[in-house]
Amino acid sequence: MNVLETSKAPAAIGPYSQGFEVNGIVYTSGQIPVDPATGEAPVGIEAQARQSCENVGAVLEAAGSSLGKVFKTTCFLADMGDFAAFNQVYAEYFTSKPARSCVAVKALPKGVLCEIEAIAVK
Repeated sequence: MNVLETSKAPAAIGPYSQGFEVNGIVYTSGQIPVDPATGEAPVGIEAQARQSCENVGAVLEAAGSSLGKVFKTTCFLADMGDFAAFNQVYAEYFTSKPARSCVAVKALPKGVLCEIEAIAVK
């Protein structure tokens, strides 16, 4: 098992890793839309979805993988009313259309609007 760590994605804010690579499969922790350079989240669902996708991509890159190699994602939304706007941004990044679950949750860390986790091949 290889622990993944990159400064191009936000540091873990709890007792977990940004991700793991195990036998050629990459598992990312959920990536919230925090800019790793500033520690702040942008405003609005579109900007937050974009930052979450960028953060997932950075963790995958640290493992020698990419967004194009993702075969499963789980997406969390604080408001299902943001579903359509989130999907528009998500579709720009996950062009291979991986299998996906998308659920509404009561709240997300730091009060953000979305979070994305992914599983990919290396």
